[in-house]
Amino acid sequence: MATTTIAAAVPLRRPRRATLLRVLLRRPSFVVAASFLLLLVVVAVFAPVIAPYDPNKQVLADRLQGPSAQHWLGTDDLGRDVLSRLIHAADLALLAPLISVGVAILIGVPTGLWAGLRRGWVDAVFSRIADALLSLPGLAFALAIVAVLGPGLVNAMVAMGIVFAPNLFRVVRGAALAVAEESYIESARAIGCSTARIVWVHVLPNIAAPFLVQTTILMGVALLAEASLSFLGLGVQPPDSSWGSMLEVAYQNQYRAPFAVLPAGTALVLTVLAFNTIGDCIRDAVARRRSA
Repeated sequence: MATTTIAAAVPLRRPRRATLLRVLLRRPSFVVAASFLLLLVVVAVFAPVIAPYDPNKQVLADRLQGPSAQHWLGTDDLGRDVLSRLIHAADLALLAPLISVGVAILIGVPTGLWAGLRRGWVDAVFSRIADALLSLPGLAFALAIVAVLGPGLVNAMVAMGIVFAPNLFRVVRGAALAVAEESYIESARAIGCSTARIVWVHVLPNIAAPFLVQTTILMGVALLAEASLSFLGLGVQPPDSSWGSMLEVAYQNQYRAPFAVLPAGTALVLTVLAFNTIGDCIRDAVARRRSA
C-alpha cells in the first residue's frame, strides 16, 4: 500500500522527444533560410505597394541607367525600373515551383504509394516508366513538351512537373516499401483496416521526412528551370517580368550595362540556396532524431 502511495505521489517522467519543427528552429541556417522565404512571400503579396514604379512603364530616355537615387537598381533596355520588376517577379518565383512540384506530387506520390504497397506487376510497370523518363535529359524533355503545349509559365511548369515526377515516385516508392515491411502494417490489415486508412494513418506520416526533403530540393530546381525556360523565351511572356527574362535582357546588354545581371542573378541564387538549405536541415534533423 505504501509503495503504491509513493508511486502515485511521484509521477514518472517520460523523456520527451523533440518535434521536427523544434529541432529545425534550433538550427540558425534553417531560421535564416525560412526567414528569407517568408520575406519573399511578403514582398510578393505586397508588390504593388512596395514597388516604387509601374514595372511595365517604359521611359526610353532612361534606358540602361546604372543605380541612382531615382532607380536604386538601375533601368533595363526599355527604361523600366529594375527594382520594381524584380519585386513584381517575386510572385512568379514562388508560383512557378509550386506549379511544377504540385504536378510532380499529383503524379509521383499516388503511383509511388501504389507501387510500394501493391508491388507485383504494378510496381514493375511504374518502375520501368520512371526509369525511362529518368533516362531522358530533363530540360530537353521539358523543351519538347513546351514545344507541343506552347510557351507560357503554366505550360513550362507543367512540363517540369512531368520531369520531376519520376524523382518523387522513386523516393515515395522506396519509403513505402520500407514501411510496408513493418509489423504494424500487417496488424492494421489483420484487424480489417482499409487501404485508405493504412495509407493515411500509417504510411504517409512515416514517409513524410524523405518526401519533404525531396520536395524542398525540387522547389529550388524548379525555380532554376523556370529561369532557364524564361531566359530562352519559353516561360514567362512579355510584358510580365521574371528573373529569368531579366537575366536574358541583362545578357543582351552585358557590355553596355554590366551591373544589370546582378539584381536578378542574386535574387535567384539566394532563393535557390534557401530552398536547398531547408531541405538539408530537414534531412539532418530527421537523421538526428533517428539516431537519438
